[in-house]
Formats: sequence, structure tokens, C-alpha cells
Amino acid sequence: MRILIAAAGSRGDVAPYTGLGAELRRAGHEVTLAATGTFAPLAHEAGLEFRSLPADTQTRDDATGRRGLLRAASAFVTELGQGFVDAVDEGTDLLLLSTTTAPLGWHLAEATGVPSLGVYLQPTAPTGDFPPVVTGSRSLGRPANRAAGRFALRRADRVYARAVAQLRRRLALPPASPSEVRQRQEEANWPVLHGFSTALVPRPSDWRPGLDVVGNWWPHHDPAERLPSELEDFLSAGPRPVLVDFGSMASGDGERLSAIAVRALRRAGMRGILQAGSAGLAADGDDVLTVGDVPHALLFPRLAAVVHHGGAGTSAAALRAGVPAVPVPVTADQPFWARRLAALGAATDPVPLRHLTAERLADSLDRAVNQESHRRAAARAAQHMATENGARRALRTIQRVTGG
Repeated sequence: MRILIAAAGSRGDVAPYTGLGAELRRAGHEVTLAATGTFAPLAHEAGLEFRSLPADTQTRDDATGRRGLLRAASAFVTELGQGFVDAVDEGTDLLLLSTTTAPLGWHLAEATGVPSLGVYLQPTAPTGDFPPVVTGSRSLGRPANRAAGRFALRRADRVYARAVAQLRRRLALPPASPSEVRQRQEEANWPVLHGFSTALVPRPSDWRPGLDVVGNWWPHHDPAERLPSELEDFLSAGPRPVLVDFGSMASGDGERLSAIAVRALRRAGMRGILQAGSAGLAADGDDVLTVGDVPHALLFPRLAAVVHHGGAGTSAAALRAGVPAVPVPVTADQPFWARRLAALGAATDPVPLRHLTAERLADSLDRAVNQESHRRAAARAAQHMATENGARRALRTIQRVTGG
């Protein structure tokens, strides 16, 4: 079977699909990852074919404020929709669509007759269990949570309205709004596999049939890969360090955040590793090291704690390693994951990036590293996650649904 996985966004929105794709490829399927061009190396390293989708994720990452984010998101998906058709060739047998690409891929599936499934990294369906992941709010109570979830989907539909109208015209489909098409998919119990752990988000009991939580899809990395020698030397030179990593967030704020991180580490009496990321974190010293991208699976188990932005992938990687976290969420779904980690006891209370100071970070680090309860909670979650195989479960579901 020829499978196309379509994903878009920052690295954390795309990298997990390399692990899912590699599992499907090992089962004998031909797998192509369609994403923005910067992720071609990730696909090829996992043995996947690659097709480039147009869109500038940097525009989205640099946007600030709710209105700015909505404008950037609308521009992003409109550009994405213009080239989406070109990514699917006539030989495609199955479309696997991420949270970002599904509202576009549905129309392509309608026009071509190619079957599709959702492969989501966030829980987007309304539920009474928690408020929408994009709002960052605390629970509003079950009825209000569900109402807020429906409202969040309507707002997302508005973001896609222009792109959907253009896409349906190009595909010679009759006009239909994003909300109309979404309603049709929900009434048909369109299947969606969610690639996160039930340790963080158990499947809500009020979800419709067809929505399943299967466990994380871990980014592919070569089993023979090793950490850089400089990093190995640093890890061996003293007590377990703390990693500070804001991923694709906080671009252009690296100097300030680096200074805060170093002051906090020294105030807490801990060694640190700064992962440069989009913020451009950097510092020098015997007690601190700056690194580029390194596989979380290799580094995290050797840390005392992780300071991170609350992205879904980094949150899961810290839990998988049994390492406590200090979440510093910025936007989008990050406050949601940060709160889930704290509710588990595997992280301190979140410190929003706009409120981050060296004193607050040092205090949180002290609690994360030295309070036994955080380490025990992270270890319990790691044990739970070790029983899950998200990619294998996704493969079995895909084979059952498609008969392939």
C-alpha cells in the first residue's frame, strides 16, 4: 500500500511522523512524508520518500498576540492549501492527515476517493474532561468544557475558510464550508488515531466512536547514533545536568533567556545544558554547555530535569525518560501539556515564559530535582509509557480499517 503522511508546522509537529512512517515501512508499505521543505532530511533519515508542501512556519512562530497568531495561522494554511493537491499522486492508496492538514486533506480525499485517517498529536474533539487544548485555560466544568471545545473548532474552521474555498474550486468540488465538511466527517465517525500517551491524556469516555489514543509516535533516529563527544564529556564530568530547551519558541529572545537560565542554574547549584533552538540559547563555562539538536531518547535519561516549553513531543520525551520537568509554556497547546505534566506530579507548576525570572526558575529547579515526589511520578509515567507502542498500534488499526 502506498501511504502519504501529510503534516505541517514546526519540528515538533512533524518529527513524530518519521517514527510512525518507519514502522509502516517496516511492515512493507511505501511511505511518503509530505511536509515543508526543511524536514526533507528527517524523512530521508527514516527511509521515507518526501514531498514538499509550501508554507513558511517561521511566520507562525514569530507571531505574537492572539490576533497575530490567528492571522499568521490563516496565512499559513492558505499557502499550504495552494500546494496541497500537488503532494498527492494518482498512486496514493491512503492519506494520513495531521491536525493541521486534515481540514485540507478531507477535500482532497473527497475529490479523489482516496481513503483517509487522522493521525493527531493533540486531542481536538470536544470533551467534558478538559477544555480545548489551544485555550490554555483551566477546567471550566464538564458542560462548559464541551461548549468551549465546540467553539474552538468553529474558530479553527474560520482559519481554514479561505484555503478551503480555494482548494474546493481547484478540485471542482461544490462549495462547502469547513464546518459543513467537519460535521460530515464527525457523523461518519471518521477514524482518528491520537499519538500521545494515556499516561498524560486517557481517552475521554464521551468521545464519539472512531477516536482512539494509541500512544506516542517517537521521532526516528538511527540506532547507531551517539551523542557528540563534547556532550558525552560534559555528562561524565559531574552530577547529572539540567537541560534548558525552548524548541521552536522564543525566537530572537536568546540572549535574555540564556542569561536567566545560567543565573537560575548557578543559584540552584546545578550544571546545565542549553539547547540552542530557535531562541538561539548560548552560554559558556565549566558548568554549562551549549548544544544543537540531539536525540531526546539518548540525552534525556541522563538528565536531572528538563526545562522546556511544554510542546507535546518534549513533554512526552521527558516522561518517557522518567525525568521531572519545569514547564515554561509560551502559546498554543503548550499550557495544556504543561498542566497535564504538573497534574501528574511529574513537573512543577508551569511558569509562563512572559513571567520567567532567574529566581522563579531556580526555585522550580530546586523543587523538580530535590523533591522525591516529582521523580517518583515521572518514573511511574515512564513505566506506563513503556507498555505502549503507539506506532505498532497505529499500524494494526490502519491494517484493520483499510484491509491492507
